[in-house]
Amino acid sequence: MNFASIRERLRKLSWPVPRRDPRLLLGLRGERTAARYLRRHHHRILVHNYHCVAGEIDLICSDGDTIVFVEVKTRSSDVAEDPLEAMRKTQWRRIENAARYFLLQRSVQDRPCRFDLVTVVWPPRGSPRIEHFVDAFQPRRS
Repeated sequence: MNFASIRERLRKLSWPVPRRDPRLLLGLRGERTAARYLRRHHHRILVHNYHCVAGEIDLICSDGDTIVFVEVKTRSSDVAEDPLEAMRKTQWRRIENAARYFLLQRSVQDRPCRFDLVTVVWPPRGSPRIEHFVDAFQPRRS
């Protein structure tokens, strides 16, 4: 059996097309919108979707000398829940652990940092409504 025959057999197989989760698409759209908003407000985006063994951070940016770790919450409509209440302590702790890992990895532990929350609400019609909560979470002191 040669490579050409294997390739031909693979071509004949019908592969299922993966469906995109609408929540995932909404989240990605919200993150792009939040990044544009932060850029307009003089933040420099350093990393989109930072992943490490300790956790994940939606956006990492700089605001002057301060490194800002941003969690983005995107909704398709207004919910009764307060955006700050939507973030559980366990979620903030994972973000905090990922932030510590990022700071160690880049050797910038001496830089000031903060944790922000950006909420994006996409109504059925019209433009998104964006709220930026500066210093939404205070990390543990170590």
